[in-house]
Amino acid sequence: MTRPLNILVTGASRGIGAAILAALGNHNVVGHSTKGGGGLLAADLAGPGAADTLWAEALDRLDGRIDVLVNNAGIFEDAPLDAPDWTERWQHTQQINLLAAAELCRHAVLHFRARGSGGRIVNVASRAAYRGDSPAHWHYAASKGGMVAMTKSIARGYAGENIVAFSVCPGFTMTGMADDYLASRGGDKLLADIPLGRVASTDEVAETVRWLATEAPASATGSSIDVNGASFVR
Repeated sequence: MTRPLNILVTGASRGIGAAILAALGNHNVVGHSTKGGGGLLAADLAGPGAADTLWAEALDRLDGRIDVLVNNAGIFEDAPLDAPDWTERWQHTQQINLLAAAELCRHAVLHFRARGSGGRIVNVASRAAYRGDSPAHWHYAASKGGMVAMTKSIARGYAGENIVAFSVCPGFTMTGMADDYLASRGGDKLLADIPLGRVASTDEVAETVRWLATEAPASATGSSIDVNGASFVR
């Protein structure tokens, strides 16, 4: 029997992240949220140095070995063109969605290389990385596009050391955050753009992450998997 993997999952308090924790229940998983509690490590990824501290605490809890990093933490906030703090909103989103994820990926690659046995990274991006998003969400699409490009760069750069990386690109997913956005964008009209006729469930996204984190063949490294009901196909 293959030994359980040691896995760090960010943004695990609800929605997709909580579903990922459940899907990986046969492994040794440490979850993270902004405020912690319920066994989750606390780290506000908007703050400087938070990703460094989170990595160190996760490594300590997992007895000095992490096999898989899942970057799921993210925010979806608007930045209308006329917002007086438009630049600050951009910076806040990039810090949480992209820079903190990049810092954790850096720690993971360095750790995997030091151990010499490889490892896996799964980054939860978005359909917006390829399709774009609304006029008030340029920054969100840019952060997720950057995450996909980063993932591909990691895959190309370290495959020879058995370090593999994947991204998952959900469309709308039935979480609290998605519910609010669906309501704000007209609900039924938005659903009409999804050939499947419904948004994805958190369990569907979590199962995709679980497979990539534990079973996907190494030759698939660099892949982005869409989970969007054919609302955007490449």
